[in-house]
Amino acid sequence: MFVLANLLGAVAYILDWLLGALEIVIFVRALLSWVNADPYNGLVRFLVAVSEPFLRPFRRIVPPWRMGGIDLSPVFAILAIVFVQKFLIATLWDIIHRMH
Repeated sequence: MFVLANLLGAVAYILDWLLGALEIVIFVRALLSWVNADPYNGLVRFLVAVSEPFLRPFRRIVPPWRMGGIDLSPVFAILAIVFVQKFLIATLWDIIHRMH
């Protein structure tokens, strides 16, 4: 049983780390959108490539043209990430602690 608990612990830890990194990427991308960063810059291209798959569904729900041109998708994406971290990751840790 401890092997399954250790496996779930590793999955929870890696998922939490990846979600935290994604949160930072989305935040930096939102900041860069305010300063009109060079779209050909390698870092900007990386940030767009990583964050766009997570922002696109929120843009479909609340398109920027409905909000007067303000793109709220980063806010909703970060809220979704925090929800997953606080609910799913916390649930995994609770399951792990009950297995020990």
